[in-house]
Amino acid sequence: MLSEEDTTVSLELIEGRRALEQEIGDLLEQLPEGMGMLVVRRGPNAGSTFALDDKTTTVGRDPGSNIFLDDVTVSRNHAVVERIGDDYEIRDAGSLNGTYVDHERIDTAKLQDMNELQIGRFVLTFVIGGSGEPE
Repeated sequence: MLSEEDTTVSLELIEGRRALEQEIGDLLEQLPEGMGMLVVRRGPNAGSTFALDDKTTTVGRDPGSNIFLDDVTVSRNHAVVERIGDDYEIRDAGSLNGTYVDHERIDTAKLQDMNELQIGRFVLTFVIGGSGEPE
């Protein structure tokens, strides 16, 4: 049986996902089931989306990064997102300012639908295709 706290958290996730759907339109619906995507919510390129379709995705200020975040608050090699089976995991790559998942600094963390990531001054939301509520 769900507690009141669990119900509140579930409702917040649904509302957050609906707001994200309005923000990026049909792109979220077109994301294949099980595929991860990062959506930049705050930062110089807010609104950008990055499908996580490779086994390993590098994030940083280095122009050769898979996800290039051009800001001095982002380390050249800041973080790595890995797909491990059906799951995604983020690992800090020794960045100066740290990598945060839902406001907690992490070394490594398993990602879940609607997790908020902070990399430098960028705030990104992690979503999984097919995780929305059925209509």
